[in-house]
Amino acid sequence: QVQLVESGGRLVQAGGSLRLSCAASGRTFSVSAMGWFRQAPGKEREFVAAIPWSGSSTYYAGSVKGRFTISRDNAKNTVYLQMNSLKPEDTAVYYCAARLSPGWGISVPGEYDYWGQGTQVTVSS
Repeated sequence: QVQLVESGGRLVQAGGSLRLSCAASGRTFSVSAMGWFRQAPGKEREFVAAIPWSGSSTYYAGSVKGRFTISRDNAKNTVYLQMNSLKPEDTAVYYCAARLSPGWGISVPGEYDYWGQGTQVTVSS
């Protein structure tokens, strides 16, 4: 089992910045990658960013590329999502997720095995 706890979500004005954190505990040695997803009211959960548990690759949705940065601190078992130049359309509940199997589907919610409870990000115009 892997437990995930997100933090850092809050109300921010458009153009502002936020940093979300996701603290992982439990069998983190079995994790191959971590991802951030978001879900706005009435919409499906969508991929935001992902990072393998080791290595330097990062993956982003087109809508956040150049504005968001995913990173990890393996010593702290924590993954971060730095969000800059926030827009009202970034408003959503943001979820951290962990997957065990490497390979295809790093942007697919169904390929992730564990999820956090979510943290609300609201961007006002």
